[in-house]
Amino acid sequence: MNDELEYRAVLAVDIERSAGRGDRALLEIRARLTEMLKEAFEASGVDWSACLRHDLGDGLRVTAPAGTRKAALVHPLVPELALRLRTYNRGAAPLTRIRVRIALHAGDVHVSPDGTVAGSPLEVLARLLDAPPARAALAGAPETVPASLLLSGHFYDETVRHGHLGLFPEDFRKVGFTVKEHTADAWLQLPGRQPPAKAAPEPAEAQEEPAGSKTAGSKMVNKASGHGVVYATQHGTQHIRIERRH
Repeated sequence: MNDELEYRAVLAVDIERSAGRGDRALLEIRARLTEMLKEAFEASGVDWSACLRHDLGDGLRVTAPAGTRKAALVHPLVPELALRLRTYNRGAAPLTRIRVRIALHAGDVHVSPDGTVAGSPLEVLARLLDAPPARAALAGAPETVPASLLLSGHFYDETVRHGHLGLFPEDFRKVGFTVKEHTADAWLQLPGRQPPAKAAPEPAEAQEEPAGSKTAGSKMVNKASGHGVVYATQHGTQHIRIERRH
């Protein structure tokens, strides 16, 4: 085994609700997801051909080339992938629509000459990918939201926390989780989700006073010109009495 360790960023995606779609649909969505991931990596300036890719069955793990700027894997890569997924889903049949959970971590890994990657950072990445908060957030989001993103604390601290161009710490929330033997905090985002628009306040509707209430049938008395007195009931009926002087 190669005893040399290399610091690498690692990304994993898992297709939501992939089971039960049948082989043909699964092959289709796996191919389309790989294609969109490649486009998103290249749009982010990360050489896809230099990445080490490993099949996860219903997803993919990608080890970025040494020296990759980690922030680029959050922005613009994640928005680029979310945009492609959302556009694809508009025209896809229900069986081939794709929503994914995305996990990001980084650390020292063993990289073998044949491209095999091993090490504890991959274990952490797998736990992030299965974390219940990421699953629940995506399941509860509108169908137009194509992905959830979960960053390890280490990855967040070295990238998002500093607020570099395109990275907004306020878009993430801290979550805790336990998967198998792994307990940790992580940072969650739903890429592409728009905050709900503030609804305009509705005008208050006039309410009728119930019969027999204290205010029902109340009177308002005002003096009127011509030596008259105007009586107006609560519901708008007016009675005018003319006072004549003798």
